[in-house]
Amino acid sequence: MNYYLRRTVRIPLTILAVATLTFGLIRLLPGGPFTQLRIQLIRQGVPAEQVNARIEALQNIRPDAPLWQQYLDYLIGVVQLDLGQSISLNAPVIEVLARALPWTVFLVVTSTVLMFVVGVLIGAVQAYKEGSRFDKLASGSSIFLMAVPYYIFAVIFLFFLAFQFNLFPTGNAVERGVEASLSVEYILSVLHHAALPILAFTIGGVGSTALNMRGNGIQVLGEEYVEVARLRGLSDGHIATKYVAKNAILPMYTGLLLLIGFRLGGTVVLEQIFSYPGLGYYLISAVNANDYPLMMGCFLVITITLVIAVYIADLTYGLIDPRISAGDSDGY
Repeated sequence: MNYYLRRTVRIPLTILAVATLTFGLIRLLPGGPFTQLRIQLIRQGVPAEQVNARIEALQNIRPDAPLWQQYLDYLIGVVQLDLGQSISLNAPVIEVLARALPWTVFLVVTSTVLMFVVGVLIGAVQAYKEGSRFDKLASGSSIFLMAVPYYIFAVIFLFFLAFQFNLFPTGNAVERGVEASLSVEYILSVLHHAALPILAFTIGGVGSTALNMRGNGIQVLGEEYVEVARLRGLSDGHIATKYVAKNAILPMYTGLLLLIGFRLGGTVVLEQIFSYPGLGYYLISAVNANDYPLMMGCFLVITITLVIAVYIADLTYGLIDPRISAGDSDGY
């Protein structure tokens, strides 16, 4: 119970540290956020005497207040889910994030699950057929996939499958004019638009997953209980699924949850390439437009998601693997 309590207490402390770091880094940018905002507002024709009031409305921070007061105002806004107003989109930041987050989560979760399933299957067969022609071919292919960044595949797919052959759309998350619903038309449109980003993101991670599974599988195959199972006359399929695959996958569970969190940040380039309206797309747009409120909101959501993924991994790993107790996991 103390272990779970410590892990739970760390969540708000970590989020506080992330919010503090985001607040500080944004203010270390050249010119600072308020200077850029003042320039933009003055160019838009806002009278000089109203500039501070507009900045306070946009960022929920008093620009003429001491730094510590600005910091407190920012933390209060985060707790109240008031992250200010997006300058470039003229909408509350929390609304923009709420609209973008589901698309990013859909891309990341779908591609990560596919990557994990395909990689585990390939790695398991490699381990069982260690040294065979298939093992050598799959290992070489996995190393190649690890060496090539996912965004290279994204650009290739976009150029050939979208621009050259017109098989897939070149942007957006759904066809324009199709209303959000549970209809077959809407679901097929969503899958059609997400197919290339998911494919590129999946291929980019299959290689490392397959090699990890291969290494774990080879290690498990050398255990005594596998030899005993063979001596008992159990079939290869039974040994591969009940003994080898089950125990080889367990060490990869924590890495899977962490990977989901880290891949949220990896969507920045992917969503920009495919003009997919997720967190990464809006983060790049915010950087290009000097939209500091939206920029800070995107940073905060991505890092909080990673923290939550680590937290879930910590709490559930002991349940997934009975060999690991809460006390032992504390040192993991």
